Amino acid sequence: MLKLIPLGGLGEIGLNMMAVEYGDTIFVIDAGLMFPEAYMLGVDYVIPDMDYLRQNRRRVSGIVLTHAHEDHIGALPFLLREINVPVFATPFTLGIVRHKLEEHELLATASLHEVLPRERLKIGPFEVEFIRVNHSVVDGVGLAIRTPVGMVVHTGDFKMSQTVVEGMLTDVNRFAQCGEEGVLALLSDSTNVEKEGHTISAQEIGAELSRITDAASGRIIVALFASNIARIQQIVNIAKARGRKIVVNGRSIEVSVAIARNLGYLDLPADMEIDIDDLNSYPDDEVIMVTTGSQGEPMSALARMAAGTHKQIKIHKEDTVILSSKFIPGNEKAIANIINNLYRRGADVVYEKISNIHVSGHAFREELKMMINLTKPTFFMPVHGEYRHLVLHRRLAREVGIPDDHLILAQNGQIIELDQKGFRIRDSICSGRVLIDGKGIGDVGRSVLKERRLLSEEGLVVVNMAFDEETGIVVYGPDIVSRGFVFETETGYLLQDAQCVILEIVEDVTPDVPNRVNRIRSRIQTALRQYFFYTIGRRPVILPFLVEV
Repeated sequence: MLKLIPLGGLGEIGLNMMAVEYGDTIFVIDAGLMFPEAYMLGVDYVIPDMDYLRQNRRRVSGIVLTHAHEDHIGALPFLLREINVPVFATPFTLGIVRHKLEEHELLATASLHEVLPRERLKIGPFEVEFIRVNHSVVDGVGLAIRTPVGMVVHTGDFKMSQTVVEGMLTDVNRFAQCGEEGVLALLSDSTNVEKEGHTISAQEIGAELSRITDAASGRIIVALFASNIARIQQIVNIAKARGRKIVVNGRSIEVSVAIARNLGYLDLPADMEIDIDDLNSYPDDEVIMVTTGSQGEPMSALARMAAGTHKQIKIHKEDTVILSSKFIPGNEKAIANIINNLYRRGADVVYEKISNIHVSGHAFREELKMMINLTKPTFFMPVHGEYRHLVLHRRLAREVGIPDDHLILAQNGQIIELDQKGFRIRDSICSGRVLIDGKGIGDVGRSVLKERRLLSEEGLVVVNMAFDEETGIVVYGPDIVSRGFVFETETGYLLQDAQCVILEIVEDVTPDVPNRVNRIRSRIQTALRQYFFYTIGRRPVILPFLVEV
């Protein structure tokens, strides 16, 4: 029986990863990450729990990637570090993966294989065909997976727009042919199921960018996702038509542009691009800059421009800054801060709330219906989205005609067993999120996050004391140091009174008491928590450092 095991991406945005299993063979679709939520203090990013794959490492035969976004490839280095199996992807996706693996010092040992759309590959009992889809990154694909029990179609992230870079259209004919051949199950992107109608066309975005460029009297600075090569091509075309030069700035976007040019996905003439060091040699009205930072990333090029800390680019009063991307939930405050700072420096700012300068890479409701009608699946399973998206997508499939008992609503970690007779959802395997903090993988858990939250909200109080080992007399302290808590000068004798509380405890625990230092330490923590909460209503973290000398 075929097993589908989502390890991430169901009930959340990001972390996309699914294991497909039959007999002794497992292959993995995507290995994505997500960026930390507000409560994950100090965390760099989050990856799926891969324990199931570790436990079955001998059966894992390959990894298939649908496209080059971080929520689909960001966890790949962590997976390959433990389970080094072949990776299959389209050329641009592999280009980004190579750069990522090089940063993690894994490129030399990785087994990377290029696959083109409509090509097929064998992984054990599976035959996997890549099918071109249109998305906000070039070289995106869906998958037609032929298994011993029938065909499973996985859409990847897609939309049906017919006005995109040549050769990057969703291969509607191939999906329809799969439907004629017979599709056992369709696994479809649910991200934009709440949006009615169709996604707007790339031509509309291009027209709006042209209008803004024509109205601008100074430099144009466009911030967007580094992987959005189609949008970058539109900007290059606009610059070419108006005699403007292009400056590409920002590490990730420079990498993406270089890979896309080498593969022929981006036509940027060498005489149009100028080095950032030569920027001041050109009049402002002859320059368009393409940069990173559309999501308010604190160290991005745009954030540094807005803060006035960029070494080479200073915002001018006639500059027009375009944020050509959607505001990802959770980033609104950071983006708003950048917009405000850009306005303070005299720039004019254009963003999605006031202008039509971004189109989603995910299908709207009518396009999602079209995918179901093209593939005509026996069973339907929504993927890629928060829980409400999955529920609404299942409801949409019901409206299109899929019977209720053929609709699969699954969660991360559940094992979906599937064949021609039906499906069943078995007990869950271990799944969840692993937090990455610097070089630490999974060593930051709930208790650490709780401590970080307490430190950020309540502050820290450190008590230093030393005792004579023979007599038990205090020879140093109590010395109290606070951080993020209170200033002694503003709270009177708060810390002096806290010293008195400590000394009363020391006097109460006589030198002949067994394990005296540990008892004093424990009582100091309890007493100071109560004292500070009673006096000023705060609960700082109390750290007593007591030693015997």
